[in-house]
Amino acid sequence: MKDIIADTATDIRDMRIRGAGRIARAGASALAEYAREYGGNDLERFRADMAKASDILLASRPTAVSLWNGVHSATRDVDSAGSFEEARESVVRNGAAFVESSEKAVETIAKIGAKRIKDGDVLMTHCNSSAAIGVITEAVRQGKDVKVYATESRPWRQGILTIRDLSAAGVDVTLIIDSAVRTVMSKVDRVFVGADTITSSGSLINKIGTSQVALAASEARAEFNVCSETYKFSPKTLFGDSVTIEERDIGEIIRPGEMPEGVKVFNPVFDTTPAKYIDNIITELGIMSPGSVYGVMVRQLGDRISGYM
Repeated sequence: MKDIIADTATDIRDMRIRGAGRIARAGASALAEYAREYGGNDLERFRADMAKASDILLASRPTAVSLWNGVHSATRDVDSAGSFEEARESVVRNGAAFVESSEKAVETIAKIGAKRIKDGDVLMTHCNSSAAIGVITEAVRQGKDVKVYATESRPWRQGILTIRDLSAAGVDVTLIIDSAVRTVMSKVDRVFVGADTITSSGSLINKIGTSQVALAASEARAEFNVCSETYKFSPKTLFGDSVTIEERDIGEIIRPGEMPEGVKVFNPVFDTTPAKYIDNIITELGIMSPGSVYGVMVRQLGDRISGYM
């Protein structure tokens, strides 16, 4: 049964599973499956094995707090369980509950976010966010006539996935190269992006290039919206932890033999968009300002707050 954990971690690390929400659901599902088929009945051994499985999954994408929250949601009752069977059943139950609530959150965000879109709007999106795509496709489903510019989102070109999703939903969509964002932004009314992590200060950690989109939107006075489930809020940032920006292999950018000797390559996966460039954060709880994130985090943590220190 270690294969389900190792295979899921590999699929996340190698980008076969992409997107913060999908990654989180994959992690929670893998732990639930691991617990369901666990061979043994020793409680302490089970706790140790679940901790090891969690660490393997978390190491696959260190920036995405969604994965961290998905893993911890699935395993949150293991330490307090009084028996092996109680612990095992809690992981199966909590993992399934997380997946269900995550999927419902995306549907709710779509309905709320679509209200921000007006008939005739020109929109832009970056990378491949199921939440952002849901907002746009819901607006079109409601009969609103919109046009969308989708960035290519190099180096993995997640924008290709986005244009396929939008086109299949009947959306008028145009693919642009990342460096064309500022050129096109003068035509754009609203931007919708997803989130990998949102900090307690309301800053956004998302696909590299998001901050440049936000800067261009601010210059052009286009509304910048973040579509995010609240489990992408990082409680660890309340207590001073910084968000690790993952770097990936240079082979994603260059081919062998292209680099002169001594030249370095910097390939970060994410960047930080300061809260001052964000107009709205659209969540399953409603639309909020970046300044509201702190209060939402504290209320959600409740008496569990000591566990994050």
